[in-house]
Amino acid sequence: MPVGPGPVEYTVQPQPAAGSCHYRKAADGQPLPDTTCTPGAVNPKVTSANLASTICKSGYTQSIRPNQSITGPEKKANIKSYDFTGDPSDAEYDHLISLELGGDPNDARNLWVEPPSPGHKAGEGVNNPKDGIESKLHSLICNGKVALSDAQSAIATDWTVALATVGHPDGK
Repeated sequence: MPVGPGPVEYTVQPQPAAGSCHYRKAADGQPLPDTTCTPGAVNPKVTSANLASTICKSGYTQSIRPNQSITGPEKKANIKSYDFTGDPSDAEYDHLISLELGGDPNDARNLWVEPPSPGHKAGEGVNNPKDGIESKLHSLICNGKVALSDAQSAIATDWTVALATVGHPDGK
């Protein structure tokens, strides 16, 4: 798993070249990122030994989230990287490995313009069922039921089957 720089003084990160990234689809049609452009990247400051003071501590993710003045220009560039042609307000500039799972906050390898899910109506804003999966994985990590690295690997590989990959019953 690539390791990012972690929380630092953020600057706008260069994105992959325009048109160089290609969405994939999960078995259920949900969007997945290009594995070359967006393989995921972990935050080196989050380890299995410090979960209580990092991702399992209330307010942690907000304390390391880059400001919109950084992510806004990155999203615009990443839209070009992925040739996203929909309404930008319907797409989320999303951490593949979320901050609550120890993902790197601003490594371009961990961020992608996630298009809306199948069946989404244009103009209705972001709909991201991936968030619910991330929340469940976060709880499993913080409750000691899933190893941090296992959850990170599962979400980066295919978020739609991540719960099943770590052996959680909600994953079916």
